[in-house]
Amino acid sequence: MRLAKYLAHAGVASRRAAERLIAEGRVALDGEIVTDPARHVEQGAAVAVDGEPLTGPEPRVVFAVNKPVGVVSTARDTHGRPTVTELLDAGGLRLYPVGRLDADSAGLILLTNDGELANRLTHPRYEVPKTYRARVAGGPVGEPALAALRDGLELDDGPTAPAQVALLAPDELEITIHEGRNRQVRRMCEAVGHPVLALTRVGFGTLRLDDLAPGAHRRLGASEIAGLGGGL
Repeated sequence: MRLAKYLAHAGVASRRAAERLIAEGRVALDGEIVTDPARHVEQGAAVAVDGEPLTGPEPRVVFAVNKPVGVVSTARDTHGRPTVTELLDAGGLRLYPVGRLDADSAGLILLTNDGELANRLTHPRYEVPKTYRARVAGGPVGEPALAALRDGLELDDGPTAPAQVALLAPDELEITIHEGRNRQVRRMCEAVGHPVLALTRVGFGTLRLDDLAPGAHRRLGASEIAGLGGGL
């Protein structure tokens, strides 16, 4: 197994983050610092990160979490804010969030120790859909604004891809995008004259938030993980 893949399967980080760790000289294989992410790891080899030995691949787990507003979607926070990983007892497993969800947004986020799956769900080429419900200001949302969101519009970092948009109420939208730009839904709504007042992610790939309570979590079953692409 390639070293970067080994680290991802061991729950250290995603494949790309593992490659960075290796390039920074933080990974040792059988006592030797290795900077090649493609180095083969033999069965029974000793692998350490920052001097801490790894015990081998962890059992793969994926949790769906309903992140409340005010919780940050990182494993650690230098400012002492509550993190999404603190919402559940991982039983010693090293979990990290799949992608990001702003602190001022709520809803569905995944936690896993499977770097391969995390990469598949966040890499732009896979175009994994993410669905949000947005309550907006600016009065009732009219057809011109809906058409602009559906056709794609120009933001300061370039044009967006067309979005799927449904009007749930005069001031509430359901928006599905396949991109993952920073605060994208908020910026899209702002661009059409309807700033977001509250934003909740209700769908991630094949998963839906459904009746999962704020702050609650549930472990995904094998069929759900396969539906997300975990069988690839």
